[in-house]
Amino acid sequence: MSSQSEGITPNANRLLWAGFMAILAAGVGFAIRGGIFDNWGGEFGFTATQLGAIGGAGFTGFCFGIIIGGVIVDKIGYGKLVAAAFALHVLSFVVTFMASTPQNAYKILTIGMFIFAFANGTLEAVANPLIATIFPTKRTHYLNILHASWPAGMIIGGVIGWVLDDKLQVPWKWQLALYLIPTVLYGLMFMGQKFPKSEAAEKGASIGEMFKDVGILGSVVACYLLSLFFGGNLGLGDNVGYIIGGVLLIGVGVITNFSIGSALLFVLFITHALVGAVELGTDGWIQNITGNLFTSEQGKVLFVWTSAIMFGLRFCAHWIETKLGLSPVSLLFVCAALAVVGLQLASGMQSFAIALIALGIYAVGKTFFWPTMLAVVGDRFPRSGAVAMSIMGGIGMLSAGLIGGPGLGYAKDRFSAEALKTADTATYEKVKAEKPSTFLMFEPVTAIDGAKLGEAQKVAKDKRTPAEAAIVESSIKGDRKTLKADSAIPAAMAVIYLLMALYFKSIGGYRALKIEEQK
Repeated sequence: MSSQSEGITPNANRLLWAGFMAILAAGVGFAIRGGIFDNWGGEFGFTATQLGAIGGAGFTGFCFGIIIGGVIVDKIGYGKLVAAAFALHVLSFVVTFMASTPQNAYKILTIGMFIFAFANGTLEAVANPLIATIFPTKRTHYLNILHASWPAGMIIGGVIGWVLDDKLQVPWKWQLALYLIPTVLYGLMFMGQKFPKSEAAEKGASIGEMFKDVGILGSVVACYLLSLFFGGNLGLGDNVGYIIGGVLLIGVGVITNFSIGSALLFVLFITHALVGAVELGTDGWIQNITGNLFTSEQGKVLFVWTSAIMFGLRFCAHWIETKLGLSPVSLLFVCAALAVVGLQLASGMQSFAIALIALGIYAVGKTFFWPTMLAVVGDRFPRSGAVAMSIMGGIGMLSAGLIGGPGLGYAKDRFSAEALKTADTATYEKVKAEKPSTFLMFEPVTAIDGAKLGEAQKVAKDKRTPAEAAIVESSIKGDRKTLKADSAIPAAMAVIYLLMALYFKSIGGYRALKIEEQK
């Protein structure tokens, strides 16, 4: 059956593919950025932790875009948010193009990535509730189709990096600018379209009513992550960050009459924080890691390979649900288990063929995480309108930016530094970075300087000095240990999904609810 006949509006097909193009623009920009991390490290001397922080801004901005957009979209309409996102995408290009020296690059690239991500978040604040509203009987299926655009964008971005970066060595600024092409296309596709209202908006639900299921419990998750952003990323200090988070939490309490919120939604928010860390955090580093384990070109091929798997499978969610009899939660459990296996295998991959298998398994595992989690929220919490769905998306991106990206960067710095210090202490002392790398409450570590690592990697393997060989080998060992540590995240997710599946079984099985059925 076609999407047109299953949608509740005459232009359902047009809106679906306009949303598809919007998220594709985000995927293209994300993939190109991941492929030029090494350019930034070599040109500006960034450590892995610094690169992780810049990449992290490409997630935290998303959080603000999707949460702010999700709160207001049912009140101001979808069209105005699309126009704002379009303008921000263009502004991001202008800002990023100004990076030119080691002195200004870190700040400018961070701001540019934040703006880009804010635009992406604003678009998802439109696309996710829009598709959930248009296709109420097949949310898992159509949200997965919508989000097939993400890996499609990563494939396009990966190919761009492969050709323009590795082959033609086009300057990174011009590579990154190419995301403007799908940006123009989504603007044209959304232009002049009529948008439906969500079930909550149709019934005239207030902001307080939409926030009721989120409540204090759900807001604690979002406010904690926001406190980390304000305190750490903006440099306001931990105490100020916690004060801001506390004020926001009280604000939610006031508008909801201090509703505790849904325990299930709280668990979903926690789990989606893990999804963001393992899926997007890993995606942000995987080209860098695989390029280091093999070659830069093979790293990009592997990135395109995993993205192609995700793209194809996201069109199969409905078939998997109906033919294999898996509920959305059961599907998520299977995916988490596969992600663990894939990352464990990837940590020990020695050949390109094994890498294809290991990362292929990981790609199958991560395929359904993000859109299926959104579908579960849409199915179980229709009263929340766009609010709960958008907050959950914001939590995932905040986690990717504050925990996943920087955390994997810190792990790589730590494991690589430990390996080099053990193998050749004298060389480590010569190439260590000036400032230590830090992450949350973990012990600071003095990493290998990014520029000096880049210099050693540029030397042909058979011409490296013993010191250069030790630096490169230590970096590789750090990558392997980082992937192994990363697998603990989907392992925790698998446990949560299993418990969630048992909960639904105890109440008669998983099904979508109507607003009238929510307590």
